[in-house]
Amino acid sequence: MDHTAHHSGTPHDRAAHHGPATPAHGHGHAHGGASWGTASKATLHCLTGCAIGEILGMAIGTALLWGNVPTMILAIALAFVFGYSFTLFAVRRAGLGLKGAIKVALAADTVSIAVMELVDNTVIALTPGAMDAHLSDGLFWSALLGGFAVAFLITTPVNKWMIGRGRGHAVVHAHH
Repeated sequence: MDHTAHHSGTPHDRAAHHGPATPAHGHGHAHGGASWGTASKATLHCLTGCAIGEILGMAIGTALLWGNVPTMILAIALAFVFGYSFTLFAVRRAGLGLKGAIKVALAADTVSIAVMELVDNTVIALTPGAMDAHLSDGLFWSALLGGFAVAFLITTPVNKWMIGRGRGHAVVHAHH
């Protein structure tokens, strides 16, 4: 996701919209908290990367006739890779060096991706028959999409809390 799309204008315009950045937190949400809209956008950004990675991992594991555990490990690993890559590419486009961009992506997305993956995979694991369903089964897709929906609902307040304290996705805003 291109973070610059929702942050146009001069630095003064951005400061007026978001409040002044604070040295301790790097973004102006520390005292007033983050909006639900900001948290939802951050969570959707994370969900998009997670979904791409997870679906790709499940498709690869299924195509290679792997069992549930190695397929889930690959899917979760790819969810992290794709989740981080969206932020990494956005902050690189904004001019941050590779080492700095990696640090920002890790700081911005680790908790969000971890919560999302924990919730999503728990929903799938607890849905009767979902772990044995094939990619062509409606049960597979309904459990996966249901897991993403529940993960979005649970991760959004986590992101709101973190952004409001200048952590998580808030660290990205200092770089565009």
